[in-house]
Amino acid sequence: MSLDLALTVARSGLRLLDRQMARAADDIANAGTEGHTRKTLAGVALGMAGTGIGVRGQVPTRDVDAALSAAADRARGEAAAGGLRLRLLSGVEAAHGRPEDGDSLGGLLSGLHAGLVALREAPADAIRRGAVVQAAADLATRFNGVAAAIGEARQAAHDALETEAALANAALAEISALTADIRRETAAGRGAAALEDRRDLAIARLSEALELRVVRRADGDVTLLARGGMVLPLDAGAPFSVAPATLAPGLHHGAGLPGVMLGGQDVTRRLAGGRLAAAAELRDATLPRMQAELDLAAAHLAHRFEAQGLRLFTDGGGAVPDATLPYAGGPAIGFAGAIRVGAAVRADPALVRDGTHAVAAAPGGPTAFIPNPPAGPAGFAQLIDRLLDHALGATVAPGVAQPAIAAAGLGPDGLLVSSLSGLRTLEAYGAALVAEHGAARAGAEEAAGRAGAFRDLLAERIAARSGVDVDTEVAAMVQLQTAYGVNARVVSTVQAMWDALFGAVR
Repeated sequence: MSLDLALTVARSGLRLLDRQMARAADDIANAGTEGHTRKTLAGVALGMAGTGIGVRGQVPTRDVDAALSAAADRARGEAAAGGLRLRLLSGVEAAHGRPEDGDSLGGLLSGLHAGLVALREAPADAIRRGAVVQAAADLATRFNGVAAAIGEARQAAHDALETEAALANAALAEISALTADIRRETAAGRGAAALEDRRDLAIARLSEALELRVVRRADGDVTLLARGGMVLPLDAGAPFSVAPATLAPGLHHGAGLPGVMLGGQDVTRRLAGGRLAAAAELRDATLPRMQAELDLAAAHLAHRFEAQGLRLFTDGGGAVPDATLPYAGGPAIGFAGAIRVGAAVRADPALVRDGTHAVAAAPGGPTAFIPNPPAGPAGFAQLIDRLLDHALGATVAPGVAQPAIAAAGLGPDGLLVSSLSGLRTLEAYGAALVAEHGAARAGAEEAAGRAGAFRDLLAERIAARSGVDVDTEVAAMVQLQTAYGVNARVVSTVQAMWDALFGAVR
């Protein structure tokens, strides 16, 4: 081997080692940086006519398991969706109160029942009459509070749609810019591993908004496919949009509520996975169903008392909804937020003993009732018996069963179905409603915990596969430094030989 060739080989080795040490130093420096993966910079031997002429470094590459990364992105979206459901449903459950404390809807209905039982023992007792009115007021207040919590949660779900659409647009813009850079670097034969790390991090953020499948190509380009067959554009300024809206119980998607738009098309019902789908499901299904269940409980409460001769509960205008009408488009929509003790009863609690109006007998309906006149007996108990036996009982009149509270045709669009079916008494329905709403929050918590644990497990596996182990990198740098020293000695030896040769010539 000539001295020139020996020097060329040694210098090429030094250049490769210098790049490899820089790569190792960069990995160590970024070991704690989110999204950074370990890079490998390999060298290939160069030869000519069977003779080695040096080494050349290749572009840095990543050791990334695409299937593992895709699974991690899905788990990240499920955990994000679960967290949103848990946060919004927790507020609804808290508004219901604690059943064990007796201040939930079921407990307060039982309290109203107990107040009427106590009044039945002494109808002339003004204190007991006042206690019944107070129990009714507490129950109405609880209805109002839960209705407000559901409304706030539904508004928060819509606001989340707006926020997630903006975040998705920002992530898509970043992915688009990084993809252009990666394609340019790849076409030029330069490494783009660091850019790919940043793009994967942006894809991971986007996967929290909606579930994705990423199709990668050799030239560095990617295609993003959302569940439901949607191709996410990387060349549009802001493909997602959600118009602001102030929600009310009677509004629904397609009638007063804007949808999630993608490129001018409504894709609300095609969303799957991530916070966008979770927010849409909460806004358009879960929370409207809860609102309908609550409204029906309040409407049947007011209607059944009204049917027996006591207008105990009304809306702000003094009206009592007809609970026999369909929920969608009917007077029960939003009634839980408006229910209150009627003005006449608030002004004169004695009406809970005497009654507010006469009732005419009707086939299949309540029996006739005439209120206690002003000079009537102080021990009048006919109305109280009707309320206990029928308004709060399972019958409208002796031998006539109360109609079951509707479980289908719910929601402002009439398309929702409740699991609370076959319940005829107000107390049973109230207790079941509280339990069902609490179970929804518990289910969201369990799902969020399960998804979060799976997300963390996959993150650990990715770190083990593609993350930076500082100890390993430091050991590699020691080996590289040793090799660097060997190559440097070769260069020094060749330099000395050249010096000796030139000295001999002179």
